[in-house]
Amino acid sequence: MTLTTPVPTAPATPARTDDPGRAPRDGFVDAVRGLGVVAVVLLHWLMADATWDGTTLQIGNALAHGAGWTVTWLQTLPLLFLAAGAAAAYRGSRTLGLPGRWWRALGGSVLGAARPVVVLLGTWALAVAVLLAAGVPDDAVWRLARMVPQPLWFLGVWVVLVALAPLLVRAWRRWRWRAAAVVVALPLVVDALRFGAGLGDLAWANVLLAWAVPFGAGVAYATDRTDGRRAVPRAKTFLVGAALVALAAAVLLIALGPYPASLVGMPGAEISNLAPPTAPVVLHAVAMVCLALTVRRPLARWAAGRGRPVVQVVARRSMTVYLWHLTAMFAVVGSVVLGLGQRLPDAWTAAWWAGRPFWFAAYLLVLLGLVAVFGRFETSRAGSRGVTLTRAATGR
Repeated sequence: MTLTTPVPTAPATPARTDDPGRAPRDGFVDAVRGLGVVAVVLLHWLMADATWDGTTLQIGNALAHGAGWTVTWLQTLPLLFLAAGAAAAYRGSRTLGLPGRWWRALGGSVLGAARPVVVLLGTWALAVAVLLAAGVPDDAVWRLARMVPQPLWFLGVWVVLVALAPLLVRAWRRWRWRAAAVVVALPLVVDALRFGAGLGDLAWANVLLAWAVPFGAGVAYATDRTDGRRAVPRAKTFLVGAALVALAAAVLLIALGPYPASLVGMPGAEISNLAPPTAPVVLHAVAMVCLALTVRRPLARWAAGRGRPVVQVVARRSMTVYLWHLTAMFAVVGSVVLGLGQRLPDAWTAAWWAGRPFWFAAYLLVLLGLVAVFGRFETSRAGSRGVTLTRAATGR
């Protein structure tokens, strides 16, 4: 399986805090991040597919069956990078004019994010030793252990993009849409060179360039709000049109080009649209960002109203949820497949669908336990100055 606050509703300029290391509140950013994290978790939980013959653990992807690939078009990684870019720009508005402040804020963010990561890896190192000593087959233990760090790629890309945020802010203020066009064009050019000129190794540049597209959109959004710029007339019409054009172009590329229909990697597929990201993923990111900005005001109102409990809960422990949701799934599936010797229902069948609520409830129960135990490591002892994934991706 390949994996890839109370707040003003929509102020002209978000309220600031007295702490220059913390970003201002923005209900839209909160909502985007909250929905993005939840959707990533649910998508990964839908992928669970494993068989055990007593010797070998086979890991598949339930979305590789039937029409499962259609669900991958709902993957929300662009929303997480959109929120992260907005948070970086908000933080930059407080620190870029102060010598050394930006880099100190970045260093604090990296160190704060490293803490729960170290705890995750250390806990799994201990778990591997315990499971092997308990007689759990080596193949099963090592397969699971290799999958646990997969989501960490997000943090690596985030660190580089946040370091580049001051450059993106200046580029947007000086060149505006010309800068945006360059940011979108770069990963598309890289992809064209990959398939048109056979420069396969160059494609890995898109691990950074592709996600710079939604991140840069977040930077542009927050920079304009900080600068007090008014919305462009008929902006919604433009955004909806751009989203439709981007989606249509992505579908056309998949229909005519070498790309698979799934937007995430599938077992046995020659090409993954996600590792490294391809042109359809870039266009999908453009569409998702445009659609999110189209419903900015309703999302901000929801985050300040009915959605406030959800947003606050996820905001406090977003990194813990992100880091440990696969472990929760592994614990449940491993107990059933390896411990009880039961076979999972065939993916995409009626029995599989009927069992989703029960499986998800079990995953959630285990995840809540993990969050209760490990959530404390998400908060810095020094006061948590924008150092967690929550702060990195929400502006909190």
